[in-house]
Amino acid sequence: MGIDVRRRVGVNLRKYRKAAGLSQEGLALECGLHRTYVSGVERGVRNPTVTVLEKIAVALGVPSSKLLEERADG
Repeated sequence: MGIDVRRRVGVNLRKYRKAAGLSQEGLALECGLHRTYVSGVERGVRNPTVTVLEKIAVALGVPSSKLLEERADG
């Protein structure tokens, strides 16, 4: 079995955020969230709603399903 889904979302979020050249604060501003909330999602301690996942995905320019995918390299 893979990693916990919250941790998986966090790992994927961090990967796509860094690839987009955004800080946590920059991403938070793009999607109307607080930086500490984005940090919590990345650390796997927050359980974001599908609405929040969609906001994050739109801000990152990726399909929301990418945030839930199992990572081949992790």
